[in-house]
Amino acid sequence: MVKSSEISKLSDKELTEKVATLKTELFHKKFNKFTTGTEKPHTVKLLKKEIARLLTAKNAKKK
Repeated sequence: MVKSSEISKLSDKELTEKVATLKTELFHKKFNKFTTGTEKPHTVKLLKKEIARLLTAKNAKKK
């Protein structure tokens, strides 16, 4: 999990790349959750929150 101080230091391009990688990871976690089951199903929820934090920081930088 990325801290808010680390998020504020990232550029827009880095934020976009990080969001894209987290979204693909989220897709794979969801896919595995419904096909084989996962050991830690809460990781899907954590990934969603992390993506939301990054997108919020990205939108705040635009203003």
